[in-house]
Amino acid sequence: MEHMSKKRGKCPICGKATVEAHRPFCSGRCADVDLGRWLGGTYRIPTDERPDDGDWPASEDEDS
Repeated sequence: MEHMSKKRGKCPICGKATVEAHRPFCSGRCADVDLGRWLGGTYRIPTDERPDDGDWPASEDEDS
C-alpha cells in the first residue's frame, strides 16, 4: 500500500493528531475512553425491534 498517503487524521475523542500505535486515536487514554463509551452503551442505534427470546435470560418470575 505504498500508493496510499500517510495522511494523519484527528482523534475522534479529543481532536489531536493520531499516533500510529493508537490509530485512530492519539493515545491509549482516548482509546480507553472510546472503549468505555462502547461498553457503557453510549454508542447504540435506537430501534423499535424487540430482542429475540434467546437474546435475554428469562426472568425468575416467568413460568417456563
